[in-house]
Amino acid sequence: MDKAVILARGLGTRMRREEDGVQLSAEQQAAAASGQKAMIRFGRPFLDYVLADLADAGYAQVCLVIGPEHEEIREYYGTLRTTRLKIDFAIQQEPRGTGDAVAAAERFGGGDHFLVINSDNLYPREALRALRELPGAGLALFEQESLIAGGNFTRERVSRFAIGKISPEGLLERVIEKPDAATLAALPKPVYLSMNCWRFGPAIFRGCKNIPLSPRGEYEITDAVQYTIDVLGEKMHVAKICAPVLDLTSRSDIAAMAERLVGREVNL
Repeated sequence: MDKAVILARGLGTRMRREEDGVQLSAEQQAAAASGQKAMIRFGRPFLDYVLADLADAGYAQVCLVIGPEHEEIREYYGTLRTTRLKIDFAIQQEPRGTGDAVAAAERFGGGDHFLVINSDNLYPREALRALRELPGAGLALFEQESLIAGGNFTRERVSRFAIGKISPEGLLERVIEKPDAATLAALPKPVYLSMNCWRFGPAIFRGCKNIPLSPRGEYEITDAVQYTIDVLGEKMHVAKICAPVLDLTSRSDIAAMAERLVGREVNL
């Protein structure tokens, strides 16, 4: 498996919001105001670092799912010279959720297995490699305390993250969004969280096409995954990862991300 899909279509609503005490360069300010988190520069666009980690983990083909208005991303990566990665694009016409975004990459998938990740997260290479080694579809689940200890998340923020419920056989039963205190207390420890880091095969496209809109009016990738488990009988394997994920959701994340990226080399 050497294909990766990066979801870069989001509106960046939280990144657009002004925050007291956050100092940005003019270039960072412009990117934040546009909502294009992947293009915020830390010497290079943030997405360059995401792509470099993919190449280091053995991926060679990448599809960026973008909107028709994302001309800056398309122009930059459409003309960027690369030696390790081939970069393609898929257009999600409207921001209708992660399930709809994955569906936009069906042509790129081409019947193969492929990785799906967010464009505003920097995942550990060990997670990206682990998904290539799974025997089939699945996801990386991240140990809660590792996210807090090594990432840029507060404990309060992590408490709202989706949780992976794992069967005794080590397969994903379901992803629990925004779990309440009682649900958390009933789960075995340690708790493993979903950070939208998936390995999919062709079945996911059937899932994306057969789910209804969620209560918030979007087609959710977690609903599509549940469809493949419950209706199609697909096994979703789990890679348990005890390493942090770095996040670039809001302007307050930019300074911490800049510190983590100092000295990182980019080879695409």
